[in-house]
Amino acid sequence: MNALDTIRALASEGEVITVQPGELIFRSGESGACMFGVLEGEVQLSWNSDSGHEQIHAGDVFGAGALVTSEHRRYGDAKALTACRLLVMNREKFLFAVQESPMFAIELLGSIDQRLRKLKDCTRIG
Repeated sequence: MNALDTIRALASEGEVITVQPGELIFRSGESGACMFGVLEGEVQLSWNSDSGHEQIHAGDVFGAGALVTSEHRRYGDAKALTACRLLVMNREKFLFAVQESPMFAIELLGSIDQRLRKLKDCTRIG
């Protein structure tokens, strides 16, 4: 089981959205009230005026940072690279998942750590 499986288990009808290629999912500086799981497609996260970016694939989750920081702000842009189906988890369900399923928090941390390691490998010099 991974973080997306937990989001899927807690989802109800209407929490899946479809996003078209090139469509902005969220913008840096916006308030963030939800996180996303990628059911289908590919999303690009970018920051620092697009000088840094990361691709999120089907099976991955993103956007949780806005749920856990005190100001609940987005620190980057998220844009669909391909047609996407995204599962949306609001803050209330996120907090419920963390309380009721501590493994969700561990799965989420594992996912974030794996993404961070990939980014660090990309920036390693020499």
